[in-house]
Amino acid sequence: MAGEPQDDCLFCKIVAGHIPATVVRETDTTVAFRDINPQAPTHILVIPKVHYRDAATLAAAEPAITADMLRETGVVAGEEQLESYRVVFNTGSGAGQTVFHAHAHLLGGRGMHWPPG
Repeated sequence: MAGEPQDDCLFCKIVAGHIPATVVRETDTTVAFRDINPQAPTHILVIPKVHYRDAATLAAAEPAITADMLRETGVVAGEEQLESYRVVFNTGSGAGQTVFHAHAHLLGGRGMHWPPG
């Protein structure tokens, strides 16, 4: 069921504390932790504690939690002392989504080129 933890979801297991992660910030609705395969000097994932397949599904079902995620990317960026940063939501495997639990990538610490690859 949407919103409920999924037994086979890596990020649900992190939220539950069953898999360790380097958590940098946690709220009632979100968890932010360092990516294990960073694509920039700062690469932090911000995830909702509820399970939705992707950002679009989360936004339709839980707009307040979606706003919490985006707000938390800004808070974490400030705590990481990032003057510039990028927030990425990959939706679907064709866009590079590999974990099907909505999440935002917070990337910073180096120049970001446009268009992204």
